[in-house]
Amino acid sequence: MASAASAEPVPTSAVLMSASKHIATRCRGENVAFIKCKKDDPNPEKCLDKGRQVTRCVLSLLKDLHQKCTKEMDAYAGCMYYNTDEFELCRKEQNEFEKACPLS
Repeated sequence: MASAASAEPVPTSAVLMSASKHIATRCRGENVAFIKCKKDDPNPEKCLDKGRQVTRCVLSLLKDLHQKCTKEMDAYAGCMYYNTDEFELCRKEQNEFEKACPLS
């Protein structure tokens, strides 16, 4: 699921779902700050910077994962895409991805 020009993963739902455990681990602080901001202030404009921080974290993580375990990530995201994001149908690819890129 990488774009040909940049060799970086395009953040489709399949790619994001495939990396969801890694996102939850590495981008936890940014996500918590964004959710807290949204809870504290109903004005969406007040949390734009926090949202950008979440986006930066996720895109950086996806780039790192794709560089570290391209084949396994592409196979897992491809399976998720083909099976409309059904984790149960992609356990083999998930295990191979998590073995190649363990949670840090």
